[in-house]
Amino acid sequence: MSVAVAGVAEHLKAAGRPLLVPYVMAGVVPDWVELVREVAAAGADAVEVGLPFSDPMLDGPTVQRAAARALDRGARPRPLLDELAGLDAGVPLVVMTYANIATTLVPGRGVAGFVDHLAGVGVRGAIVADLPLEESAEYRARAAEVGVDAVLLAAPSCDDDRCREIARASSGFVYCMSSMRITGEQEHLASSARANARRLKAMTDLPVITGFGVSTPAQAVQACADADGVVVGSALMRVLVDGAGVGAVVDAVAGFRAALSSASPGE
Repeated sequence: MSVAVAGVAEHLKAAGRPLLVPYVMAGVVPDWVELVREVAAAGADAVEVGLPFSDPMLDGPTVQRAAARALDRGARPRPLLDELAGLDAGVPLVVMTYANIATTLVPGRGVAGFVDHLAGVGVRGAIVADLPLEESAEYRARAAEVGVDAVLLAAPSCDDDRCREIARASSGFVYCMSSMRITGEQEHLASSARANARRLKAMTDLPVITGFGVSTPAQAVQACADADGVVVGSALMRVLVDGAGVGAVVDAVAGFRAALSSASPGE
């Protein structure tokens, strides 16, 4: 299904396999746009593009290091987004950022300017991690008008009524937080990950994708026993911030893809 005409949800559902959404920090390396293209070609079903921010609430040490590396290079959110214009990665791009950036990206235009800018450079979805559901109506309405899916996060701490409300308000997919913690690699998949995914799956027809702490291909397979897919961030960005090249990240993505594609349903 063409990314150009399909929404994020339609593209992900058409994939017909456990979904893999690698995370790439924009600007982490000079050729980061090529990195996005290459991780997509290595088996991603969508790519989450993080915008570097000096004061992230949910990003753990590894993603913070990746953001600092981008900022130290002089990278800034709006020029980074402009670098995506014209990129045909073959899969949807979903930007992850914070309300501080979303409301100031286009001075004087607030969140409407943010989503208009995303649409203008071909981004198909957005995650504004710290924008409360109760304050997101304007953002979600404008995003829908310009064809940008507003992906909301559902935490294990939310009660069923709030989870249902989050699932109803989301578009593209529902981001299932595996646990109540910041991002970062973990030795084991959180015990709350699968239960939260099962709960959300019963509340929505949108894909449910688990993130936060999915660190190995085996954990990705485990998470997809209940979720439709996984976001993998820190495990990939650590490769870069520890000094390996882009090729090592692409190889890691291919490893996650192979594990997910070869797993038996429900494994």
